[in-house]
Amino acid sequence: MRLWLNRTVEVSLREQLTTQIRLGILSRELAPGERLPSTRELARRHGIHANTASAAYRELEAAGWLEFRHGSGVYVRATRPAAPPAGEGAMEFAVDALIGEFMARARKLGASPAMVHARLRRFEQMEPPARWLIIEPDPELRRIVIAELQQAVALPISGCPPDECGVAALLDGAMPAVLPSKAAAVRKLLPVGRQLTVLAVHPVAPDLQAHLQRYLPEHAGDLVGIASRWQEFQIVAKVMLIAAGLSPASLLVCDATKPGWKRGLTECSAVVCDAVTAEELPRSCFPIVFRLLDEASLVRLREIEATSIRRQ
Repeated sequence: MRLWLNRTVEVSLREQLTTQIRLGILSRELAPGERLPSTRELARRHGIHANTASAAYRELEAAGWLEFRHGSGVYVRATRPAAPPAGEGAMEFAVDALIGEFMARARKLGASPAMVHARLRRFEQMEPPARWLIIEPDPELRRIVIAELQQAVALPISGCPPDECGVAALLDGAMPAVLPSKAAAVRKLLPVGRQLTVLAVHPVAPDLQAHLQRYLPEHAGDLVGIASRWQEFQIVAKVMLIAAGLSPASLLVCDATKPGWKRGLTECSAVVCDAVTAEELPRSCFPIVFRLLDEASLVRLREIEATSIRRQ
């Protein structure tokens, strides 16, 4: 079996070895009972430390792929290990099995490894994006945006600060998105030509305005809470409620990043909060949720997703 090691990527040499040997077994390029090179020979052949080769073999032995025979060497086990019952390990096992089967069929057709790798790279370049990437420096605001999007779109969502958005591993298979105030700065950090979706926002959500118009006339003298992990939300909500006619003394502002932030909220007749904090409030609280993203923006994201799915 031919092994190749890439020293320019973040994946460790040990992990590269274990992955390739496992795929070699799954693709039947390494047959049951086949003897593998010794750790010393493997290290010499690929210019790596013998400890790296030994660690890779030991990991594969512990996982049930290889066996050490005293005084004889390292061999492929006669039977493959059983798939993990569930979780991420089970998914990885299933995907590796599919890749192994694909490699076996390609080899049977007579395709060279170089051709297979070239075609895979070409296919990967044409593969449509599979997730959203929210680029936002404030971790709490980023968390709120992701929470709102998770309720509106189908694809998975991850996030990162702007100083990480140029990392190839983060951008791979991702559709970057950003709030309007950060769009210009983020465009400078992304690779040239990379598409960036700018999310539309509104300062006060129409549904929140409607809530307050119905709520405040009857409860103008009540204690009203404001709860969020995002400090700017706390400030804007306070200004908005005072402008609506509430007295500053009747407002309880709670920073959800602080210990004991829920104290006193059960005494409030309502709590103005963001989409994340709404899920963390005491059950007896009546939440008035402020949503940051405009519905038109969410419709646009769903249209982008639909186009992406049709391309698959």
